[in-house]
Amino acid sequence: QVQLVESGGGLVQPGGSLRLSCAASGFTFRRYAMNWYRQAPGKERELVASIFSVGSTNYADSVKGRFTISRDNAQNTVYLQMNSLKPEDTAVYYCNARSIVTYWGQGTQVTVSS
Repeated sequence: QVQLVESGGGLVQPGGSLRLSCAASGFTFRRYAMNWYRQAPGKERELVASIFSVGSTNYADSVKGRFTISRDNAQNTVYLQMNSLKPEDTAVYYCNARSIVTYWGQGTQVTVSS
């Protein structure tokens, strides 16, 4: 059974940091591109960051220089380190695994507010 379980969300003040984790199981993790998406209220889901099986990464312009995606293939886990958080980063963050098929996690809420 495929599972993607996100954790690490919460409430943080502007300028703060959070680290999201996504624990994967039920598929060959190292062969999948892993992505973080987010969806803010009233907006479409958007791609935030990607890390490919070879380790290369891509970021949305809005998070470049502030967010870092990484993966641990031994632990079947992908991370999103988020620094210098802004109120506009408030959203539900979703973990996504993509290869021939695509899997989604349930999401974790990130709220940036003073």
